[in-house]
Amino acid sequence: MRLLIVVLVAQLVLGATLIVLAANDFAPFADGDGGDRDRTATAMTAGPAGSAAARPERFDARRAFALIREQVGYGPRPAGSAASRRLSARLRRLLPQGRFEPVPGGLRNVVGRVPGRRPAIVLGAHYDTEATVPGHVGANDGAAGTAAVIEAARALRAARRPRGVREIRFVLFDGEEEPPGSRPEDFERDALRGSRAYVRAHPGQTREMVLLDYVANRGLRLPREGSSTPYLWSAVRAAARRVGAAAYFPPGTGATVLDDHTPFLRAGVPAVDLIDFDYRFADSSRDTPDKLSPAALDAVGETVVELLRARR
Repeated sequence: MRLLIVVLVAQLVLGATLIVLAANDFAPFADGDGGDRDRTATAMTAGPAGSAAARPERFDARRAFALIREQVGYGPRPAGSAASRRLSARLRRLLPQGRFEPVPGGLRNVVGRVPGRRPAIVLGAHYDTEATVPGHVGANDGAAGTAAVIEAARALRAARRPRGVREIRFVLFDGEEEPPGSRPEDFERDALRGSRAYVRAHPGQTREMVLLDYVANRGLRLPREGSSTPYLWSAVRAAARRVGAAAYFPPGTGATVLDDHTPFLRAGVPAVDLIDFDYRFADSSRDTPDKLSPAALDAVGETVVELLRARR
């Protein structure tokens, strides 16, 4: 009888715990796309062969997710718009040593830094939204990467970093999306304005570049983007393994994407683009926070902080 009572009590406690987790969108087996594609959240608390492992808690996913919602609250934020200007002022205050850098056409990148050895490592994302898609608020396409960069900056600024590590520059690019009237075939010429401007303004100052784009959707999977530098991609996956997030970074190579890492690659800078190009709400008005997963955002954030914390 005592054994039965203990079992029943344990079941009640477990049930209550799962209810609380589900209510906060952190249920380890839940995924809004159906099935168990976020089952990897459970791996964040276990080491090899299921052994217990201390989970890094450097990256605050709840705070980052709140910043996603805050950005979406500005509404559509195409480059050069009043909403984009208001948001950029807010983002500058959130980055360590935050400042603006001009981009041709009246745009501006938002840049911060954590000191270290130069040339620096750039961690980047874009903060503008699609000008050609009515109602596009870019929860995953812009806001998620931006929030992850800012929260990673907070964690890295607070971290005890070894001597001799690299300076990290945090760059939020303006004008990643093409302007109104641009044709799809002219994307490379008309878009990526902030990243192209940054590379031109800082020749020889970047050792490596990590770009965060679609990094928070439910069912997140981040294979190697086709043009991403193989050795740097291997370093990302090694960092993911160390924090228990390896399942979000499967082996294999996906599509090649023209993105804000492309100008860096063309300047000879090793770079990786973390982007789930299978995100089915991309470039639509349905790219809203309810399509996102705090667990996925946390996995990417912890991985990036682990990668950059001691990089030389």
